[in-house]
Amino acid sequence: MQAFLCIRCSKIWFFTRLIVTLNYVRRYSRSEKLKKILAFHSLIRTFVGMKWQQLISNKRLGQEERHAERHDDRSEFKRDYDRLIFSAPFRRLQNKTQVFPLPGSIFVHNRLTHSLEVASVGRSLGDDVAHELMRRHPELCDTLFPQIGTIVSAACLAHDLGNPPFGHSGEKAIQAYFTEGDGAGLQEKVSSAFWSDITHFEGNANAFRILTHRFKGRRDGGFVMTYSTLASIVKYPYSSAAASKKGKFGFFTTEQDLYQRIAREMGIPCLSKPDEPLRYARHPLVYLVEAADDICYEIMDIEDSHKLKILTFEETADLLLQFFDEATRQRILQRIVDEGITDNNEKVIYMRASVIGLLEHECVGAFVEHEDEILNGTFEGSLIQHISERPRKAYSACTAVSVRKIYNSKPVLDVELSGYKIIETLMDSLVQAAVYPDKFHSRQLIGRVSSQYHIDSPDLETRIMAMIDYISGMTDVYALDIYQKINGISLPIV
Repeated sequence: MQAFLCIRCSKIWFFTRLIVTLNYVRRYSRSEKLKKILAFHSLIRTFVGMKWQQLISNKRLGQEERHAERHDDRSEFKRDYDRLIFSAPFRRLQNKTQVFPLPGSIFVHNRLTHSLEVASVGRSLGDDVAHELMRRHPELCDTLFPQIGTIVSAACLAHDLGNPPFGHSGEKAIQAYFTEGDGAGLQEKVSSAFWSDITHFEGNANAFRILTHRFKGRRDGGFVMTYSTLASIVKYPYSSAAASKKGKFGFFTTEQDLYQRIAREMGIPCLSKPDEPLRYARHPLVYLVEAADDICYEIMDIEDSHKLKILTFEETADLLLQFFDEATRQRILQRIVDEGITDNNEKVIYMRASVIGLLEHECVGAFVEHEDEILNGTFEGSLIQHISERPRKAYSACTAVSVRKIYNSKPVLDVELSGYKIIETLMDSLVQAAVYPDKFHSRQLIGRVSSQYHIDSPDLETRIMAMIDYISGMTDVYALDIYQKINGISLPIV
């Protein structure tokens, strides 16, 4: 009865707004009327909600006119996955820090192995959600909807493509160059929108740029990915001017029109008014990509910490077993005994796998339970925040331990300190070369930049962004190599 009253009240509110808007729109000028109509159109889209049939689109960015010609045994979403696996930006992730320093004698996760694991969990999440929702909505069975596992998996592969060397430390160094370093003097020379983009530089927005931007010598549409895969990686679907307190946003100004085209095609509602910074609702599959990432980075960091002896076996086992009730804990421990597992690393692997399985199941349940809110763009928070109490508290406990003992551990801090200094130095040298390209040393530095970047553009903003593209695309090892050469520390002849 209460749910019925809520729906009825929502309808009354909606039609009241409709009548009021239609009455008052006569009082405005033509331009004002247009703004009101656009705002009301956004209101209608939010009220009606997104539709799965429209949200799952295999249309490709940059090749829209060829959409009807495609015939292949592989689905377009499998093409996305394959295209990413064989791409140079994806390969470079093997040489980018995840949390801990790149492997020495003990192999821990880098960005590549993390992305592959996230893609694996993402496929399970998508497949299980599809299975559950098709029972609820049988009309989806004969659409592209059953392929959402492949879409989520491909988006998971791409979710970290835009991260610069040295992870979040590299992000902060790029931002700080413009807010605290010599780059602050450039504010008067560039547009406010561009300034907002570079002072909030963000790996998520950079991933969307890598996949969609037409770099020099490349084809229109960038990677020419499907609309659904592209929308599924945009975790923060708004411009840098609408960035949250954490500075998160989803696309640079240069790619804003591309995101708007994708959003219009799939019926993703715009939540901002015409005079506000651009802000959209999330594509529903973003929640599954985010959940796969949340599950993997938190739980795998615990496993890596055990391998590196930051956490003892007892501490690790306690953290992982607290996800389960007492009976399930005993079954897990007995299974380890029955299978003759005596190596502590193998015991941790089994417990970790059990936790990932539980969290995947919980996140599927949360998504299905909140489907209406997700489609209406009113769902708040992440799926992890909506799972049942025991695993939610256990996840929070793992996060607290990670912050206290892992992310502030000496090996991690050493990478962050060194990485920050390396990126800071590269930004200072290379951006100055972009600003003053005719200087002798600038020409030397520009000569090292890959030909795909528009470093020879007559436009200052394009040249600055070309240098940011170049630096953010580096691996940790390559960034260190260029840093040493710029500072005269390393010479090829030595």
